[in-house]
Amino acid sequence: MNRHEGVIPFRTFILKVANRCNIDCDYCFVFNSKDQAARRLPARMDLDVARVAARRISEHARTHELPAVHVVLHGGEPLLAGIRHVADLLGIVRDGISVDTEVRFELQTNGMLLSEAWLDLFDHYEVAVGVSLDGPPAANDRHRLTLAGRSSAASAVQGIELIRTRPHLFAGLLAVVDLANDPVEVHDYLASFEPPTIDFNLPHGTHDDPPHRTDPNVPEYGLWMSRVYDAWLAQPGYQHSVRMLEDIVALSSGVRSSVETLGLAPPTSLVIESDGAIEGVDTLRAVEEGESALGHHLSSCSFDQVLNHPKLLHRQDVMSSLAAECQGCPLVEVCGGGYLPHRFSTERGYRNPSVYCSDLEYLIRHVQGSLREYGWNLHEPAAPAP
Repeated sequence: MNRHEGVIPFRTFILKVANRCNIDCDYCFVFNSKDQAARRLPARMDLDVARVAARRISEHARTHELPAVHVVLHGGEPLLAGIRHVADLLGIVRDGISVDTEVRFELQTNGMLLSEAWLDLFDHYEVAVGVSLDGPPAANDRHRLTLAGRSSAASAVQGIELIRTRPHLFAGLLAVVDLANDPVEVHDYLASFEPPTIDFNLPHGTHDDPPHRTDPNVPEYGLWMSRVYDAWLAQPGYQHSVRMLEDIVALSSGVRSSVETLGLAPPTSLVIESDGAIEGVDTLRAVEEGESALGHHLSSCSFDQVLNHPKLLHRQDVMSSLAAECQGCPLVEVCGGGYLPHRFSTERGYRNPSVYCSDLEYLIRHVQGSLREYGWNLHEPAAPAP
């Protein structure tokens, strides 16, 4: 028996290999949010930092008898670190983690710098590559312009078409929802690239700084994603998954979610900054300055020492960390109270329903209604405690 049974270890390690970007997304939680720490961090992760990270990951995997770990190269734009540097970094991480632990590499990019040489490197280390694109050029360029204010769409599409030539490396597409864009047009355009997965992210917002809405009394984001759901089902030939929607289906059927934004499964990811600082949920940069920082560094702290950090206590018992109204909600096992940053207010901290509560409720009920029409037997949660 694992001597750490009951402890929830980290399984996904996000390495910020580059803290600069070649586009200027206005919704970016790294460079265009309340926390500007990334601009003061090293432009890329030093190889010595990567070496210590690999050792820490290896000891954590060995302690908790993990058969596999995910290592995600992230940024900024990770390809800005340079192909030779990334090649050295991948080798250091792979060689620094015990051969008893499978290392599954992933990378998220805007696609603009992809080349055959990059794909050769990713082939060598079996790196799954996700590309960010918000939809057709007009939709994408509402928010994703270059630093010079020009369109990034054509270069991103060129990168996507390149990686499609090696479909075993293509992890999928990531898009941020914008109510100004037509959901069916966005979905069908992204689907035309035949990605294995399409991820739709809701723009980061809090109760202090809520997301844009045309009418605050209407669940506009829920309606938007419901139209994506209907478009996804409308074409039997579609082979891709839409992760948010697939997770709602799974959770409604009593199966755990694959992401941290839905469901009650504890988060298992950890962020390692380019200077070696350890962070829990880096999207908390969108909440306020310093909110994502844990005050620990790879050089002096193991990942096991981070497990019980006060800022990560929500991992240990997700339900008890939720607002009272969430704990008593019949949909809580599916929505999980919403993504942590989206619950924040200065007055109550994270003890709030998600700022997207009405949207999630609308979307979940829409999906569940569709499933019932198809004759699915949905998982019925236990009645909440009085």
